[in-house]
Amino acid sequence: MLRDSKFQRVLIAGVLIIIALALYQVDVRLHITDAFSLSISDLLMIAAAVAAGYPIAVNAFQAIRFRIVGIDALVTLAVVGAILIREYWEAAAVTFLFMLGDYLESRALEKTRSAIRSLLELAPDTARVLRNGEEVELAPEEVETGDLVIVRPGEKIPVDGTVTEGNAYVNQAPITGESMPVNKETDATVFSGTVIESGYLKIQADKVGEDTTFARILQMVEEAQDKKARTQKFLEVFATYYTPGIIVLAAVIFILTRDIPLSLTLLVIACPGALVIATPVSIVAGIGNGARHGVLIKGGEIIEKIGTVKVIAFDKTGTLTEGKPRVTRIHSLGPSEKELLRLTASAEMYSEHPLARAIVAAAQEEGITDLAEPENAEIIPGQGLKAMVDNQMIIVGNRKLLHESRMEIPAEIEEYVSTEEAEGQTAIIIANAEKILGVISIADTIRKDAVTLIQRLKAIGVKKVVMLTGDNPRAAAAISRKLGLDDYYAELLPEDKVRILEELQQDYGTSAMVGDGVNDAPALASADLGIAIGGAGTDVAMETADMVLMSDEIKKLSYAIGLSRATVRNMKQNIYFAVAVVFILLAGVLAHLVYLSSGMLIHILSVLAVIINAIRLLRYKEKVG
Repeated sequence: MLRDSKFQRVLIAGVLIIIALALYQVDVRLHITDAFSLSISDLLMIAAAVAAGYPIAVNAFQAIRFRIVGIDALVTLAVVGAILIREYWEAAAVTFLFMLGDYLESRALEKTRSAIRSLLELAPDTARVLRNGEEVELAPEEVETGDLVIVRPGEKIPVDGTVTEGNAYVNQAPITGESMPVNKETDATVFSGTVIESGYLKIQADKVGEDTTFARILQMVEEAQDKKARTQKFLEVFATYYTPGIIVLAAVIFILTRDIPLSLTLLVIACPGALVIATPVSIVAGIGNGARHGVLIKGGEIIEKIGTVKVIAFDKTGTLTEGKPRVTRIHSLGPSEKELLRLTASAEMYSEHPLARAIVAAAQEEGITDLAEPENAEIIPGQGLKAMVDNQMIIVGNRKLLHESRMEIPAEIEEYVSTEEAEGQTAIIIANAEKILGVISIADTIRKDAVTLIQRLKAIGVKKVVMLTGDNPRAAAAISRKLGLDDYYAELLPEDKVRILEELQQDYGTSAMVGDGVNDAPALASADLGIAIGGAGTDVAMETADMVLMSDEIKKLSYAIGLSRATVRNMKQNIYFAVAVVFILLAGVLAHLVYLSSGMLIHILSVLAVIINAIRLLRYKEKVG
């Protein structure tokens, strides 16, 4: 509506100016007094100046009430002055060009917000819910937690929830930035705003309305655009002193030269419009690009800081690794490998430990269905467990458990276990009451894109890449070696991670901590830049971190750093250009080469040039090579 109003004023003023120019040769005058008369052309020019200049004057007055002297005040002064000295064409041209520029600027700024607007357009319109055995169509905000929601091909998922029935390929790009659809089946988690491309799902609503991940992303992106970068804050402070300074300078020049047109022209062309908009327009475009690619950046200051990171510390489990331990080797000393796995999985059947779940999952993958019910199971924290399986005592655990069970570990088994641990494996020893039956090795799989990411980070100038983990030194050393990290710190408690981050900050400069946003919350909060990976649906990640990679694609960290640097470069280009234009125009005015209307035209074009340059960020793509 506001944009339409601007267009209408521009159109009216433009038509009046054209008619005035057409009647310029018709010297029909209205005599106001004996000494003062106006032609019809002059009246039309004044009318054009009023039509286009009224909102400018209103804005100037409102700003002055809050002790802000901005570009609107400068233009208003210049136009009033031009009318007083009977430069009606200049007054009309300045107001027309200013309003035209304002209209074009608002149109161009909409382009920079296109990524945000495209997210808004992905908001679900309706939800189909099962109520009393019947499908009922509701607004998404009317869905209640626990409702069963039906979603068919081509429809948007209206809630965060858990799949209870069906199978479908879901496009999660709006949330995670993933380029390929993800297969979802029973017990899988789905997010509001994602789209079913094929298949059918029945979903139990876990989060609805403003609590959904999609709604929170929109809220945070909007908030991020209001969090100003340091450069933007500086320029705004600069403008508050610069603008009154220009008024004083114009007054001084008038006193010295008695040249009113020169003073009025100086007021207009010295306006810092392009300079003030140089930073925020780049920030908006950069944040929008990140949001579209599954990188949530919380504000202008953060996007400036990302590109300055000198040291990056990664958590291991769930960050550099998938966080899903898997059985990698089975070394049997008597029974077959399958039988050893069956006995161990039977003993571990009811344990909630991640390593136990990995063993049970491996048994299921091998098609072992005859697991025995464990009896008298005893869990020994930090060591393992004991349980009766098939009428024999089965011991599953580490060396310490075996020693406390008064079992001797043969030298060859000790050597085998040490070798496995040196390769980053967790070696679990299995025994009965009489002898050791074998060893099962379990490891957390390294993310497939982690090695590539580390290489990219070093290539783009990150000085040091390290790993902080609570794991044992041998496992940490093996992971570090495979990834090509510069260093690792093992057996750390959360407070240890905070301490090491402080040391890294002192030694190298700006530091970033990358974690899963749950157990790494203290470290994420203490680092110069906290980065959470796999933040989709994770409340702690979205609240604690400064930047969230919404998917599990860790490689997007290098994309975010590249985007940050591109945004800062864009800001600097805009600032340098805006300053250069102001100095060139000032020189042109003092040399009597630039006049009021032409100065305003150049000023408007400089503002548009700054916006168009920022729009280029919407097309930013990481260069890999």
